[in-house]
Amino acid sequence: MIAELNLLEEWIPEQMQPGTLFLLEQAGDLGHSENPYWAVLACPSCGSLGLITRQQCAGLETMICGSDSCSAEYFLNEKAICYRRPH
Repeated sequence: MIAELNLLEEWIPEQMQPGTLFLLEQAGDLGHSENPYWAVLACPSCGSLGLITRQQCAGLETMICGSDSCSAEYFLNEKAICYRRPH
């Protein structure tokens, strides 16, 4: 299953709908130096906000929603969000 990735130009949390990505202005300043936080992504399933790393933003690592009520697994693929298939 694939969902559309929406980019937000300005940090307006109220406009972060499910599947919205906001690139941090000072990306790379937070987190581990070898894989720092790069953006904020609203879970495509529930809309919970979470920081994502440079490798996740590049589609090299999968993500799992951090919400207590959602466990969606997905990864970025260019301008789309692809859900991870269950095993």
